[in-house]
Amino acid sequence: MSPPLAAQARPRAEDIVVRNGSPLGLLGSSTAYKQVWARDSMVCTLGLLLCADRVGAQIARQSVRTLAAYQSRLGNIPHNVGFSGLPDPALIAHGGALHGAGAAGGNVEVVVDTAHSGCIDNSLWFILGNYAIWRADGDLMRLRKVWPHLTRAYTWLEYQDSNECGLLEVHEAMDWADLFANRYNSLWPNVLWYAAHRAMAELRAAQGEDAAPDLARAEDIRVKINTLLWVGAEVRKDMDWVAAHRKEWLYPISLTTTVLQERPYYLPYMAFRGYADRFDTFGNLLAIVFGVAAPVQAAKILDYIESAGVNHPWPVRAIHPPVHPGDADWREYYRLRNLNLPDQYHNGGVWPMIGGFYVAALVAAGRMEEAQRQLERLAELNHLSRTPGQAWEFNEWAHGVSGRPSGFAGQSWSAAMYVYAHEAVSRGVVPFFEGWAQGGEPT
Repeated sequence: MSPPLAAQARPRAEDIVVRNGSPLGLLGSSTAYKQVWARDSMVCTLGLLLCADRVGAQIARQSVRTLAAYQSRLGNIPHNVGFSGLPDPALIAHGGALHGAGAAGGNVEVVVDTAHSGCIDNSLWFILGNYAIWRADGDLMRLRKVWPHLTRAYTWLEYQDSNECGLLEVHEAMDWADLFANRYNSLWPNVLWYAAHRAMAELRAAQGEDAAPDLARAEDIRVKINTLLWVGAEVRKDMDWVAAHRKEWLYPISLTTTVLQERPYYLPYMAFRGYADRFDTFGNLLAIVFGVAAPVQAAKILDYIESAGVNHPWPVRAIHPPVHPGDADWREYYRLRNLNLPDQYHNGGVWPMIGGFYVAALVAAGRMEEAQRQLERLAELNHLSRTPGQAWEFNEWAHGVSGRPSGFAGQSWSAAMYVYAHEAVSRGVVPFFEGWAQGGEPT
């Protein structure tokens, strides 16, 4: 009898993500995105560190070296770093990925992309990727070497809090969904901002420094995310404090409380005088994994995913419901390359990478039986192929209604997050962030 598809998928996923290594670090995919993308490579670090082949961890460290080498003058980590022209395929292949002269593999010119240079999550994931590496190897010498780059990235992020409210203010289309209209005090970047402080606290303590200020700021961020973006009785909001210290929050909080009354999830963003009422899957899942959400909130979020069918046709769709032409958040640039039409790409498409975090969130919430079931479904999704006679393509995304795989095959983070999800189910805990999701009350 053949083993379950979930078990068959693990070595396939490891093979794909390791083979996507290059002299610069991890490339986005084997068929496109042939650059080291900051967010992709650092998300993938969570899976690379768990691969049986030790080259996986080497690729993760090489990605860090490349991103640090091209850090901006002000401290931001580049959106992506790539080749001016593709190097010899042998340099990208598993066996030669990290050998040869120089980070660029000889005379190949390196190009830093500026198309999305204002993206905020490059630096956030750079901190978290380095934290995962520290948790994996405990290499204090490596940590001390990269520490100045981490502190510069952190300082750049602090200046993205333009009104000094404690949360990050994010430009439109400048988080992971870089063709989507999330903006201002957005959920996803601020959950990462909370996680970055917890990570910096542990990394600081490892070097004999005082971690208390980082932990205090993390808690402050958690309270503010819950105050601003959760609508419901699960969060006790100190409106006297809001009136005294964050007066600009009074109107949007009053508006959402009056119009929405309650929601079983965090709102995707709160702008100066507006908000969006839809389910941002990725942001809500990270809120569970990293401990922004208390157990009662996590239960509501995961129950909503099931009841609303957000995990169908596959785990899991990026948002629910999708944005349609005429909606307040519709943008004509959603038509770019036919990507963000309803039920596609960021606009309600299914992302295997987010599916990996879904499985991890189920594990973090103690829903092990459901985590195993969704892992098997995630394996089925990654097994699908757009190419006749092929299998295990680990495509970038799939249509949110038909389930048809789309985007590019051989996607690094589709493969790496499957490895991560499989390991989380195997261990019964979320690797590198064990215990983060066990916090008590929301505020």
